[in-house]
Amino acid sequence: MIWLTWRQYRVQTLAALAALAAIAIFLVVTGLQMRDVYDSTVAGCRSDCESAKNALVVEYQTLTYYVTSLLLAAPGIIGIFWGAPLIARELETGTHRLVWNQSITRGRWLLVKLGAVGLIAVAVTGLLSLLVTWWASPIDRVNLDRFTPLMFSGRAIVPLGYAAFAFTLGACAGLLIRRTVPAMAATLVAFLAVQILVPFAIRPHFVASEHTDVALSSLVMAPVGGGEESGAPQDAWNGNHIQLKGSGDDAHLRVGVLRPGVWVVSEPGAVLDSSGREVRGAEGCAERERDPFECFTTSKHHVAVDYQPADRYWTFQWIETGIFLVLSGLLAGFCTWWLRRRTA
Repeated sequence: MIWLTWRQYRVQTLAALAALAAIAIFLVVTGLQMRDVYDSTVAGCRSDCESAKNALVVEYQTLTYYVTSLLLAAPGIIGIFWGAPLIARELETGTHRLVWNQSITRGRWLLVKLGAVGLIAVAVTGLLSLLVTWWASPIDRVNLDRFTPLMFSGRAIVPLGYAAFAFTLGACAGLLIRRTVPAMAATLVAFLAVQILVPFAIRPHFVASEHTDVALSSLVMAPVGGGEESGAPQDAWNGNHIQLKGSGDDAHLRVGVLRPGVWVVSEPGAVLDSSGREVRGAEGCAERERDPFECFTTSKHHVAVDYQPADRYWTFQWIETGIFLVLSGLLAGFCTWWLRRRTA
C-alpha cells in the first residue's frame, strides 16, 4: 500500500522537492546578500542608524512580501492539489473498489494515504518555512513586525499547522463531494476563509491582552503618510491612527507605541485628558492657535491601548500551531468515520 501511494504521488513529490530546491538556492543567495547589507550598514552603524534601517527596508521590503506570500500560499496549494484529489480521484474513477478487494481495509487504505502524503506535505512546508524564517530574519529585526497577520502566518512553525490542516481539509472535501475539481474549489474557498478569519477574529484572543494608558508625549506621532520623512523610527509604527478633530480641517496622526515588537490589538481610542474626558483638536492648549500636533505631544493627554507584549510571540505560535494540528486530527478522524460508515 505504501508502494502504491508512492507510485501515485511520486510526480507531485519530486516536483515539490525540485521547486523547493530552486527556492532554497534563491533564498540562500539573496539571504546572504541581505545579511551583508545588514552587517555593513545596520549592525555596525554609529550614527544615522534610522536611515540605514530605512534603506534596508526599502531595498528588500517588496521581495519580503513576495517570499512571505509564497509561504502563505504553500499550504493552500498542498490542500488543493494534494489533499482534494487524495480520495475524490479514487471515488470518482472507482479504483477504490479494486484496492478494497485486495485484502486492504478501508481504514488502512485511508491511514496510509493520509499519513504518508500528509507527512511529506508537512515536511516540505516545514523546510520552506525554515528557509523563509532564516532568510527574513535581518529585515524582521529591523521592522519588529512579526505579530502582523502576514508575517506571523509566514514565519516559524505556524505554516506546519496550516499545511496539515489544508491537506486534511482537502481530503475531507474530496470524500464528501466525491468529485476532484469541485473538491479543489471548496478547499480553496474554505482555506482562504480560515486564513482571513483567524488573524483578525481569533488570534487576538489566544491570551488576554494587556491594557495601558499611554501618554501622547511618549508616542511617536506624525501626519499620516509621514513615514520616513517624519523622522520617526521605522520600528515605532504599529499601524494605528488617531483622528484629531479641530475647528478647521480634520488632522490625522499616525501613532506608534514605543515598545518594540508589541502587537496593538485595540482600535485607536479617543484622546483623553487626565480626568478621562475626551479631547478634540487643540482643546486644552493654552494657546488656541498652536499646531494641534505640537499641542498634543507636549500635553498630558493619553490614549488607552490594549496590546500583546512582544515576548508572547512564541506562545502564540505554539497555540495556533496546536489548534490547527488538533483540527487536522479531527478532520482525519471524521474522514475515517465517514469512509467506514457512509461510503459504499
